[in-house]
Amino acid sequence: MKVIGFCGLPGSGKSTAINAIKDLGTVITMGDVIRKEAQERNIELSDENLGKIAKQLREEEGDEIIAEKSVRYVKMQNTDVIFIDGIRSIPEVKVFRKYWKFPLIAIISSDDLRFKRISERSRSDDSKTLSQIKERDKREIGFGLKEVILEANYKLENNSTIASLEQKTRELILDIIRKY
Repeated sequence: MKVIGFCGLPGSGKSTAINAIKDLGTVITMGDVIRKEAQERNIELSDENLGKIAKQLREEEGDEIIAEKSVRYVKMQNTDVIFIDGIRSIPEVKVFRKYWKFPLIAIISSDDLRFKRISERSRSDDSKTLSQIKERDKREIGFGLKEVILEANYKLENNSTIASLEQKTRELILDIIRKY
């Protein structure tokens, strides 16, 4: 099984990148682990609530808990290639690397473009104002996301078109799969 991770700040283009390659494997989104936890607790799926749950889980069960829960989903899959969306800390990277080679790809985009994308998309758990977006960035960085981005094996710039990101992502993933 080939397991490949994606990371990036909110609005950087992770979902767009993964959408370009989802036909090549199965996608597991770490944020879905948090959303599932919120649903089990009967809590509204807002950015603020999901952030609180993510922080609470990490405080109560360790920085690697969301990765450990994701590993369970990975092991249940019956496909050769798995993409993990939403790595946020070095302890999470270490969990995946206990089991697999786990190359990590960072999607990088300018703050202005990220803020524009977030404000234009209509996900229910998205921040709505610039101050909320900055607060979310602060929370994600607090989990260790900046270190993860710096340590990523590959970095894809996403300051151009969707088509450009999709092409770069697909070429990189096909190369990684070939060499895995």
